[in-house]
Amino acid sequence: MTPIILLAVGLSGAMCVLAFALATHALPFFLGLAAFRLAFAWGAGWMVAGIAGVAAAILSFALFVYLREVLRSSTAKLVLAIVYAAPAAVAGYALVHGVIGAAPLSEPVKQFLCLASGGFAGLSAVARLATPD
Repeated sequence: MTPIILLAVGLSGAMCVLAFALATHALPFFLGLAAFRLAFAWGAGWMVAGIAGVAAAILSFALFVYLREVLRSSTAKLVLAIVYAAPAAVAGYALVHGVIGAAPLSEPVKQFLCLASGGFAGLSAVARLATPD
C-alpha cells in the first residue's frame, strides 16, 4: 500500500510541475478553446472547429513571437510578457482550487493558497517570458 501512496504523491507532484510549466502558454490555449467554441456554436463540425481552434492558438503564439522580436523597448517587452502570462495566473489559481477543493480547510486558507499559487504561476511565467535573449 505504501508504494502506491508514494507513487500517487510523486505523480501528483509531477503533474503540478508540468501544469506550471505549461501555464506559461495558457493564452494560446484559451484563445484556441474560445475559437473552437465560437466556430462550433456557429454550426461548424467538430473537425472544422478543431482546425479553427488550433489555427487561432498558433496565430496567437506567432503574434507573441513576432512582437517580442520587433519590439525594442524592454518596457514594452515586459508589458507584452505580462499580458501574455496573465492567463497563467488564472490557470495556477484554478489548478490549486481544483486540487484542494475537497480538502477540509477553511475558506480563507483555501483562497490564500489559490491566490498564492496563481501569483506564483503568473510571476514565473512573466519571468520566463521577459528574460532577454
